[in-house]
This record gives sequence, C-alpha cells and structure tokens, in this order.
Amino acid sequence: MSSQLIVCFGEMLIDFVPDVSGVSLAESTGFLKAPGGAPANVACAITKLGGSSAFVGKFGDDEFGHMLVNILKQNNVKTEGVCFDNHARTALAFVTLKKNGEREFMFYRNPSADMLLKDSELNMGLIKQAKIFHYGSISLISEPCRSAHMAALKAAKDAGVLLSYDPNVRLPLWPSQDAARDGIKSIWNHADLIKVSDDEVNFLTKGGDAEKDDVVMSLWHDNLKLLLVTYGAKGCGYFTKKFKGRVPGFSVKTIDTTGAGDAFVGSFLVSVAKDANIFNDEGKLKEALIFSNACGAICTTQKGAIPALPPPDKVQELIKSNAK
Repeated sequence: MSSQLIVCFGEMLIDFVPDVSGVSLAESTGFLKAPGGAPANVACAITKLGGSSAFVGKFGDDEFGHMLVNILKQNNVKTEGVCFDNHARTALAFVTLKKNGEREFMFYRNPSADMLLKDSELNMGLIKQAKIFHYGSISLISEPCRSAHMAALKAAKDAGVLLSYDPNVRLPLWPSQDAARDGIKSIWNHADLIKVSDDEVNFLTKGGDAEKDDVVMSLWHDNLKLLLVTYGAKGCGYFTKKFKGRVPGFSVKTIDTTGAGDAFVGSFLVSVAKDANIFNDEGKLKEALIFSNACGAICTTQKGAIPALPPPDKVQELIKSNAK
C-alpha cells in the first residue's frame, strides 16, 4: 500500500486567548495559552481522525517551542521534520473574539524562529515520501523561510506528491494588502487542491462576491483538480473540471471559530489520502465534504483549535442526528 502520509509545512505558535470572550485585547485582564498555527492544526486534525501526518517547521529552542513539539507528539504527529533555533523565539499571537464574532490578531514575530527556517534544514526524505504536501501562505512572507517553502514545494512536486494549499490570509503579517495578494498568488498555479474561505475569495478577487460561481472560477487554474470554498456555518462549495456544487453545513452552538477551517481541511485530506479518485467521483466527494463540514462545525463548539478537534465517532453522531 502506498503511503497515506500527509506532510504539513509552516508555522506553529502559541495563541494567547482572553479568558473572557467578547472583549478587545486591550480590555482583557487575563489570557490562556493555546497551541495554534494553521498547518499544525491541520496535522493534528488528521491524526485525530485516524490519518497519518508529519509537521515540518522551526521553533525557538525555548520552553514554548519544546511545549509545542510535545503537543505534536502527544497528537501522534511525526516530528522528524522539526528543528530548533537558538537565536530566535517561538512565535506568539494574541487572538480575541470581538463581540461581533470577528477575530482580532496581534502577532509577536520579529523575527520568530519559524521565519528563519532554511532550505538546508529541510527533511527532504520525509517530504518526498508524502502522499500529500499541505501548506499555507504565512511561510511566504519573509526570507529565508520563503526559499525553504519553495524548495520543499518543488521537491514534493518532483516526487509526484499531491500539493494542497490553504492560503489562510493574515493581513497584519504582510507589509500591505497588495503584497499579501501578490505573495499568495505567487504559488497559486502549483497547487492540485486549493481551499479558500468566502472572505478570502472576496480579498483575492478585490471585492468579488464569493457566492457567485464566476467570481470563484476566476481563481481557477488549469493544473487544479479541486477548488473548495468554505462559507462558515452555511457549508462549502466545490469546483472541479467536470462538476461543481454546494454541500450544506451543520447547525451547532458556536463558541469559538478558531481552527474550524483547519479541522475541515484535515478531515478532507484524510479522505483524499485514502482515495485519490475522489476528485473524479462527485458522490464520493460530497460524502467526504459532509464529513469535513461536520468536523468544522464540532470544532466551533469549544475553545481552542487543537483541543476542539473531533474524533470520528463524534463526527458520525452529528451527521446522523442531522439526517433525521
């Protein structure tokens, strides 16, 4: 049997979340620390659902860095692609959910260890043996990490690994909106599978309506096997060369949306790793997306990304209760 390993590349950091929701960062009187970083969240979502994942990235040789790597290990994520930096700290982010449900970010990375990953530090053997190589766009913002990202992407592509891209737009980290758009688009045409949120469609198309198929299809490229758009609680849309459609979401009591998109992505990548034919079979694709929507929904019912990632039986329960 060929490998079903999914290698996730990029950043893992500490999110500091206010202990009271609905307040600004300035108003918060206390913070709880939670592991964060989209590629790491995806790696943990994969193993929670019985898949196989590895994380490639760099941490500060500090208490937080070692704590995060231990969390990866506790979640059965392979860590042979991890390295430490003696001179830079592990990245921190302060994240708050404002009263309107929108998230506000403040990052401490000047520079953080993840930004200093060099191509010479990459575990290329690990990357080449993957079935899927998954990445975001934050690792494209500065050197030397950008060059490491490009080298890893090329090695994966040359080895015939499927490339999965979730840009995860974080505007406060980029020099400007245009720099973000250009940076994110600079590797767009390499990916086999791209997942974007409705907000990201709006941003990347300079104000286009993500509900309109022609706006979404302006992001299509010829090497793409599948383009997924998530619409929060409303579910997701899928676009392939042969077919397109929508899969409704699940109604749950939402507490914190952090990590919901990563739970969705991790779940879907597990389905792809098991059966690459999913891109050509609309029935199989819809089934996988129902499962992924349920994973994303469950993830919003408690605080923190990794602790909220659901096991398969919980997901099946939600799907069954909705089928009634």
